[in-house]
Amino acid sequence: MSADAGAGAGAEGGAGVRRTVVLTGASAGLGYHAAEQLAAAGHRVVLATRDTTRAAAAERSIRRSVHDADLAFLHLDLADLDSVRTAADELAQLEPDGVDAIVNNAGVVGAAEQRTTRQGTELQIGTNHLGHFAWTALTLPVLEQRAGRVVHLGSIAHRWARLDRSDPLGAGRYSSHRQYGRSKLAVMLFGFELAERLADAGSPVSSVVAHPGLSLDMLGPERPDIAPSRSEPAWTRAGQRLYAQGKDAGAEPLVHAAVAPGVRSGEYWGPSGWMQLRGRAAVVRAEPRAHDRTEAARLWTASERASGVAFALDALV
Repeated sequence: MSADAGAGAGAEGGAGVRRTVVLTGASAGLGYHAAEQLAAAGHRVVLATRDTTRAAAAERSIRRSVHDADLAFLHLDLADLDSVRTAADELAQLEPDGVDAIVNNAGVVGAAEQRTTRQGTELQIGTNHLGHFAWTALTLPVLEQRAGRVVHLGSIAHRWARLDRSDPLGAGRYSSHRQYGRSKLAVMLFGFELAERLADAGSPVSSVVAHPGLSLDMLGPERPDIAPSRSEPAWTRAGQRLYAQGKDAGAEPLVHAAVAPGVRSGEYWGPSGWMQLRGRAAVVRAEPRAHDRTEAARLWTASERASGVAFALDALV
């Protein structure tokens, strides 16, 4: 893709430029640290989460270090498409002048037993991909108002994943790890395909994919209200830092993709170190299968059918 993404200033140097960013799953892990970093840089952050208690804890934690943080809460359960529709309507009322970025961070990791969303899709792909697919389609108008960005949370797990061509949203013989990889491949296929379709439609909105590398809670700064207390000895953490990083560092590619200047639609951001496991945020390489437009079109059609939501891109031409 060649078009510059719309959101302007980054958390790493966009002094004086204030953006409004919506973060799904902002009450823990990567989403929490991304929210804290954005708030510290002076941006307005909408915490879009399903658990009001955890959202309140995240807000308290952010305000301990960013006393003047501009925060808002939006209830969103991505495993329930009715909640997705309601949240999209409420976002339009909450931010009538539009938003600069929506970061699709929330997700289910490692569901040991096969479970489904409220509408019957396998939980990991139903939350990580399908819920965000519908959410992105429904919130496109608030992004168009500011020529904003949508950022999709990819993963190195896509490297080993394949979707079932006859049933892209299916689980088949269930394996938690395999299904997580499939869900992340679906996220990335959607993110890269969306960039192409937005450009073809002449939309001012851009679509960027980012991933955190191998990021672990235990390697990040302590946040008592957000994650359990550490129990590992210091030498264990020192060894893990050779190949992994904290969730705070893992959040940096997401934050950069959301608000840094010069980010271009269709790019893939992640850690620049060995195997993309850790390091500074940079444009990195995704597996070719994540750019397979035939596979993406098959997934897109299945996602529209399963969610009952379609992108109104033809109207933008």
